[in-house]
Amino acid sequence: MPFYKTTEAESYYDNLESKNIDDILYEIHLEDLKAVKAVGKAKNQISRLITKVIDQLETGGRLFYIGAGTSGRLGVLDASECPPTFGTKPDKVIGLIAGGDKALRKSIENAEDDINQAWKDLTKYKINSCDFLIGIAASGTTPYVLGGLKQAHKNNIPTGCITSNKNSPISKLSDFPIEVIVGPEYLTGSSRMKAGTAQKLILNSITTSAMIKLGRVKGNKMIDMQLSNVKLKERAEKIVMDATGANILDAKKLLKKYSSVRIAISEYKKK
Repeated sequence: MPFYKTTEAESYYDNLESKNIDDILYEIHLEDLKAVKAVGKAKNQISRLITKVIDQLETGGRLFYIGAGTSGRLGVLDASECPPTFGTKPDKVIGLIAGGDKALRKSIENAEDDINQAWKDLTKYKINSCDFLIGIAASGTTPYVLGGLKQAHKNNIPTGCITSNKNSPISKLSDFPIEVIVGPEYLTGSSRMKAGTAQKLILNSITTSAMIKLGRVKGNKMIDMQLSNVKLKERAEKIVMDATGANILDAKKLLKKYSSVRIAISEYKKK
């Protein structure tokens, strides 16, 4: 089938500068709804990828994301939130962006054009066949992502991708492609909008579903979260109280002693 970049297609809206803010917001909202629906249509693809991710993580593997620009930033964001949310080690889910950490704050647009750099970045972490690599690229053509996926395939590393174009080059290099077709952007070609929104929704689903199945959630609570600030400590106290019937003083004492919601609940129940 032919490859056509819907992410670069002309917006359905024009003369944007002549519109008032309310009209602009309404039209953007209409387009955002399409992103949510598109993710729903890709549910089967997402489920297959997550199942493989869980298999890899269960046997000691790691999850890697590679991307450039907005896609890379979203991958790094999702990876960075796994330790505080699920108590994972920082090297369990790893996000890499073209241009390195500097590109998180400052656009380094030409960094994505190096087809060899992603593999160089990945080999620093000794990526291997126990791991899982996801390439994120709305266009499906980003050289940085293509190069990483291609080398991963040669090294028997299972791969997936998140793209907003059908039959894209990165889909063909992925064992578990996710094609979430959001259509033309409100601002022509600005894939940080709907495509980026869809990417974030899918990334949320991947790590949340995987961590639930890996036992890092109890009921609907984050029992392995890090107690790194006042808000999280208060949340932890409530979780312990709800799970055990303990009063606030006992919950505080247990959390102070063990620094773990999971252990605090377990120790209280031994009483």
